[in-house]
Amino acid sequence: MSRSEFPFTSQQELLDALSKAIVKDLYEAIALKGKASLLVSGGSTPKPLFERLREIDLPWEKVTVGLCDERWVPADHPDSNERFVKETLLLSHAAKATFVGMYINGLTALKAEKPCDQLLQEKLYPFDVIILGMGSDGHTASLFPENERLEEAFDLDNTALCIAIEPATAPHTRMSLTRAAILRAHHLYLHFEGEEKRAVYRAALEGDAMSMLPIRSVLQQERTDIKVYYR
Repeated sequence: MSRSEFPFTSQQELLDALSKAIVKDLYEAIALKGKASLLVSGGSTPKPLFERLREIDLPWEKVTVGLCDERWVPADHPDSNERFVKETLLLSHAAKATFVGMYINGLTALKAEKPCDQLLQEKLYPFDVIILGMGSDGHTASLFPENERLEEAFDLDNTALCIAIEPATAPHTRMSLTRAAILRAHHLYLHFEGEEKRAVYRAALEGDAMSMLPIRSVLQQERTDIKVYYR
């Protein structure tokens, strides 16, 4: 397996190339099995990408959109990734897509692990395209540095698709895809922008302590090809 880098100097060129690659993957999945799944991340970085993707006229009615992670807040909460995706991606042509969230009303994230896993298994799995982001602290999805559940989250023999995480350095309990689930994607992308994150990326490639920079868990592995788009 390999890591492919796609560096860009302009956001326009990055978005053109990344959206084209994602759409190609979705078309191929639809052609092969009549449907496709797309799992995305929250944060500020993917907003321009989502605005680009939603204007592309592909058979969105055959696409199911899910999340790499979710803050454990109701879907109408300002910090909800579900809300963010619905307000930025699932508009225009992409409004025809089906959305499957992680948040389950009335349950704590810990108690929601099994029902959330079952939901992902039934509605989204197998994962055709996963687009990860990366924080300036090296987290990806909601796998945060030095978390007490990282060993479980990183375990490639862990069959669970998701895990509840309580970050020490960020607000809200989270639900996150596990490392094994992420690496089961048919097409795996990492998208980040800015000098600060470029420095984190370089550090992640050089060291090997996954608990310090969890992004290493997907960059330094031999199981799945990962394509890194950045500027």
